[in-house]
Amino acid sequence: MTTRPPRIRRTGGVIAGAAVVVLVVALAGPWFAPHTATEVVGLPFAPPRSGHPLGTDYLGSDVLSRLLHGGRTVVALSAAATVTAYLAGTAAGILAGLRHRVDSVVLRPVDVLLAVPPFLVLAVLATATGRGTLVVVAASALANLPGIIRVVRAATLQVAVRGYVEVALARGESWRGVAVRDVLPNIAAPVLADVGSRIAGTIAMVAGANFLGLGLQPPAADWALMVAENRAGLVLQPWAVVAPAVLIAALTITVNLGGDEIAARLRRRSGAGTARPDPAPTLRPGDTAIGTDSGRGPVNDEVDQP
Repeated sequence: MTTRPPRIRRTGGVIAGAAVVVLVVALAGPWFAPHTATEVVGLPFAPPRSGHPLGTDYLGSDVLSRLLHGGRTVVALSAAATVTAYLAGTAAGILAGLRHRVDSVVLRPVDVLLAVPPFLVLAVLATATGRGTLVVVAASALANLPGIIRVVRAATLQVAVRGYVEVALARGESWRGVAVRDVLPNIAAPVLADVGSRIAGTIAMVAGANFLGLGLQPPAADWALMVAENRAGLVLQPWAVVAPAVLIAALTITVNLGGDEIAARLRRRSGAGTARPDPAPTLRPGDTAIGTDSGRGPVNDEVDQP
């Protein structure tokens, strides 16, 4: 078993700590905000001063307060889209991996969705059903679904050839029971390793949708909305744009790196849990003996001679 160098361990700890800090700011921020998200405290685009360390936005609201209120929506919408995509994608991927007759039926729509850009899916849904958070969640989940199905299907195919799965299916057990009892626990590691990069892409898509006005609408407090609302005053009061943009980037990067760290730890754990086979014994000429009428004696005496 190999030991990780101290520098790599420290890097993993820094990444985990940064991700925790950003998530705490996003989720617990409203409890520490000095003002409500919509309270007007001064002139529009006022520079930072005492009591308002990040200045005011285009309506005269405190930027720091809106910043502390605006992270929950990004995290909540991204988490809802990711969970929805994994629930549907895991079921479809396991079904395709276990039941070969429906494999092509599942994969054909997946191939079509893979060829469609994610924001085109968002634009089509928004045009057909209108704007709103449900549209953003549905479009983000639909954009992630093909990749999740392929990851789960590939992991399921590796488990499906194992003896206990083949025996369970041969006994006539339902594929649902086999999936829950035998397949799902054994594909948890590669699926969890995929979550980090997947949710980072979802955060970017949700933020882009809110920036374009396809999701949340003013006066809702949201980091992406803050960037869109205040970009006209970027020269006068850059903190109203720079601060939420930096937090969106920090959330995306730390979640992505945190996912890579989790994937690396899962790979090391699975590798450490695999026992190395014992070396095969070496058969020497003198070890071979055959019983005779006169007792047990080596037949290959001439081989034993130097």
